[in-house]
Amino acid sequence: MHWLPWKTTVLCFLILAGMLSPGLAADESEEGFRPVFDGKSLEGWEGDPELWRVEDGAITGQTTAEKPLKHNSFLIWRQGEVDDFELRLEYRMAGGNSGIQYRSWQEPESVGKWVIGGYQADIEAGVKYSGILYGERFRGILALRGQKTVIGEDHKPKVVEQFADAEKLQAAINQDGWNQYRIIAKGFHFIHEINGRKMVEVTDEDTAQRRRSGLLALQVHVGPPMKVQFRNLRLKRLPMEDKKKVALIAGRPSHGYGSHEHNAGCLLLAKLLNENVPAVHATVYRSGWPKDPTALDNVDAIVLFSDGGGGNPILPYMEEVDRLLKKGVGLATLHYAVEVPKGEPGNRFLDWTGGYFEGFWSVNPHFEADVKPAEGHPVTRGVKPFVLEDEWYYHMRFRENMDGVVPILTTIPPDSTRERPDGHHSGNPTVRSRKGMPEHVAWARQRPDGGRGFGFTGGHWHWNWGNDQFRKAVLNAIVWIAGLDVPEGGISTKTPTIDELLADLDEPRPEKFDPKQIEEKVKRWNQE
Repeated sequence: MHWLPWKTTVLCFLILAGMLSPGLAADESEEGFRPVFDGKSLEGWEGDPELWRVEDGAITGQTTAEKPLKHNSFLIWRQGEVDDFELRLEYRMAGGNSGIQYRSWQEPESVGKWVIGGYQADIEAGVKYSGILYGERFRGILALRGQKTVIGEDHKPKVVEQFADAEKLQAAINQDGWNQYRIIAKGFHFIHEINGRKMVEVTDEDTAQRRRSGLLALQVHVGPPMKVQFRNLRLKRLPMEDKKKVALIAGRPSHGYGSHEHNAGCLLLAKLLNENVPAVHATVYRSGWPKDPTALDNVDAIVLFSDGGGGNPILPYMEEVDRLLKKGVGLATLHYAVEVPKGEPGNRFLDWTGGYFEGFWSVNPHFEADVKPAEGHPVTRGVKPFVLEDEWYYHMRFRENMDGVVPILTTIPPDSTRERPDGHHSGNPTVRSRKGMPEHVAWARQRPDGGRGFGFTGGHWHWNWGNDQFRKAVLNAIVWIAGLDVPEGGISTKTPTIDELLADLDEPRPEKFDPKQIEEKVKRWNQE
């Protein structure tokens, strides 16, 4: 009797028990894949509840003759967006047409709720379209089955190779049962596979319309009644080899209008990076730590702008962050995010960024600071001295003897800010003894593992992103911690308009708020 290897024995048992599909058993290479469907609920997904449900452990989309669709409808994954990735799943069809959308977009106001446009890996109960790449609201058919195509600047695909016969590929698809789908998106190169057979291969050179990131979604199609099921959805992020990926993590709303605007601040910084630094791909996770289990798997830098102390959203994820940073990932903490509790969290911050706000040691007064940038560091390239009112935290707990820590922005706080009574944030004897002495409000650290860290205590007032020097220092720092060279003049961006500064704010605008005052203040800052 011949004994099978133990892995093969276990897999055969699972197949016979009905716990694993034969197709899945054939591929044991699952390292780095994470489930994006829990097999029990639609948590993390959003779509028309009349069309989508979970049945027999599978996401199930179904249309009926009694309620025909007016347009295609989608179940949208809401935990993040996909950029460079590999997606594996299983599907089966009972009538009709469906597909898997990726790097897609939504225009609910103009097109309708649950409507998606973008790249689509097609599937159908028929014999023509399964495996193709279709552009939903997005250039139409981009590759038929068996084709290798290149999409040109004219928005049209050109067939450069017919690598397989479409009918023979169709024969590999189980029309009545479960099939494996594998989608790879790397840069602007896409591959679809079904049951281990390559269906299409596409390179998108249409620089005007191609997309590097966007939504993931599943489709039910207009037409006759249909039913489609998806299970075992696993996602793996792939390194973005031509760009540095920056994840900006915005904390939950916590303060009044125009202050601690974590979401609006991160969205503005990401927009400026994507528009002005071609080598960066910046993405934002709003209102807390990412729910996407793959969010940080291919990042080069993490920027955390949030509340801090015992409520710092990084605290439950310290081990995960430590593993990433030991691989060279950069970390920046902005404003209140520089504060974590003393002890293990504080020691981690000393290692990661070089300093942190320590309770009963550091202080958080509001004052107008005369800020001086350090000379000779990439983060201060092109940054001129500036004067700006903010909640400037100072007297950070730094590494002993400032070992490996470089001051970036320094100011001499008014003596009045040192006279507050003792308290967790307000004052202490050491702070009062330092009257007239300089304090560092931004700092940088080049870690021995090759990674970079940055701390910045400004950012209470959202409008301060309109100050060209304040903004440049932070953008320089983000580029630097991502492992890129900061240009000689720094990251130059246009001053945000008042409409840009007012966008995405969490709290409703107060009746007495006057945008013209902010606009005039920003103009005055940048003329001085």
